[in-house]
Amino acid sequence: MGWAGIVVLGLVIGFAGWFFHPLRRASGPVGSGLTLAIAAALAGAAIAKAAGRATGLFYDGELLEWPVCTAVAFVFVAVLVALRARR
Repeated sequence: MGWAGIVVLGLVIGFAGWFFHPLRRASGPVGSGLTLAIAAALAGAAIAKAAGRATGLFYDGELLEWPVCTAVAFVFVAVLVALRARR
């Protein structure tokens, strides 16, 4: 999965994580919350990819790359939406 795959994964995870999170109604206006969720998912997936390659956990195109990037992106979105709803 190249960087284009990371962008698509981040967009999908950001939207899905924001849409299905139970606290999204309390997180404010739709546009800003959705934008932040997508940005958090993109950042989480990119950081997971860079960290995995730097540590040697996986290399480009390996099967382990997808679930690790997905899980980290979901965690970033969940934390961001929850923190935004609590302020």
